Amino acid sequence: FGINYELAKKTTLRYSKKRIFVRVKKGLYFLAETPPSEFALANKLYQPSYISFETALSFYGIIPETIYEIISATSRARREFKIGGLKFSFKTIKKECYLGYTSQKIKNETILIAEPEKSLADYLYFVSLKKRELSYERINLGKIKKQKLINYAKCFQNKKLLELIKELYHD
Repeated sequence: FGINYELAKKTTLRYSKKRIFVRVKKGLYFLAETPPSEFALANKLYQPSYISFETALSFYGIIPETIYEIISATSRARREFKIGGLKFSFKTIKKECYLGYTSQKIKNETILIAEPEKSLADYLYFVSLKKRELSYERINLGKIKKQKLINYAKCFQNKKLLELIKELYHD
């Protein structure tokens, strides 16, 4: 707006007190009247990141469960935030595996979200590391392109992950 830092700081504080702005964290605010979606908020909360794991799997209908946590992949250190009673988790993946996400328009917002195969690869990678449990027996593999999943899994260079995918398709 062409104003100096001190004036911007005072204005932001004043509008936050009047509940016109909602402070998410230092330097990140949104208009109370038009809050962003949970996915858009996750994308802005910690960057770089994209929606993945169970959150994306549920979004695509690959698992039938509703997820009450927004889980994203990041190439930075692991983080968690609690905002308005909702948990936002950011799981670290290797920089060379930070791929396989797209920019999608969801409810007039542009969201970075993993492709279905990448979200499953990210999730299964953490299962192979024993950082998550394979707790979804009803994975809809009909929505997954097997070869694409395997290609994403290969970037993790983890034999247990590839064995896990074989088991998943064997059953």
